[in-house]
Amino acid sequence: MSAAPAASTPNVRDQVSVTEWQARVDLAACYRLVALHGWDDLIFTHISAKVPGTEDFLINPFGMMFHEITASSLVKVDRAGNKQMDSPYEINPAGYTIHSAVHEVRHDVACVLHTHTAAGVAVSAQKQGVLPISQQSLFVLSSLAYHPYEGVALNHEEKARLQEDLGQNHFLMLHNHGLLTCGSTIADTFLMMFTFQRACDIQVLAQSGGAELIAIEPQILAGARAMIAGVTKSAQGMGGALAWPALLRKLDQQDPGYRL
Repeated sequence: MSAAPAASTPNVRDQVSVTEWQARVDLAACYRLVALHGWDDLIFTHISAKVPGTEDFLINPFGMMFHEITASSLVKVDRAGNKQMDSPYEINPAGYTIHSAVHEVRHDVACVLHTHTAAGVAVSAQKQGVLPISQQSLFVLSSLAYHPYEGVALNHEEKARLQEDLGQNHFLMLHNHGLLTCGSTIADTFLMMFTFQRACDIQVLAQSGGAELIAIEPQILAGARAMIAGVTKSAQGMGGALAWPALLRKLDQQDPGYRL
């Protein structure tokens, strides 16, 4: 099997700080894990991560599939979308609109993950959105917002509306479009998407059975934030640090090229 063209830019590790290189490795791992779980959509979705200590962020080179992404191939841009290092690739303009919108206003957010999975889009097309019918849905509903569909995200005027709809939440359902998570670490953001995706998978599967669904009691949902903090051992975020080392061990066994 032939290698992807220009999959790695030479000497990137020598040009960046230790903290930026670690962010690149973790973000490349996140791309590979999304591909491993079957959540990618050819080249058309995106994950971004802030470069520590700066307002710049890293995002995928437009034209590469997620299983090809490496730490060196990620494109570094400023909040205006200007490349901050040489790269043979451009970035997805719709991806820039969505990700820059979040990074501009959510200074607590280090990573933004967006997908177009079948179950995610299916639930995003339902008027009621995520239903409180699974334990996974409780995690999502504790910090969920919705954003109406405005077409392919190329209009920069949409950014203000997306920012307002997201607010301080960590889960965003883009109606008729897909799922988005944002967190204080790449690990948290991935675990949030795992939970979001699983909640949608369960909802579509439960609905397909045709039986009446059992809704979780409102008082249980109201206590979800406290329950989540206990389960994840984290007062903030999703406690992704608990799962991330194991996920990297799995990835290193199956697909270690992300570290290049």
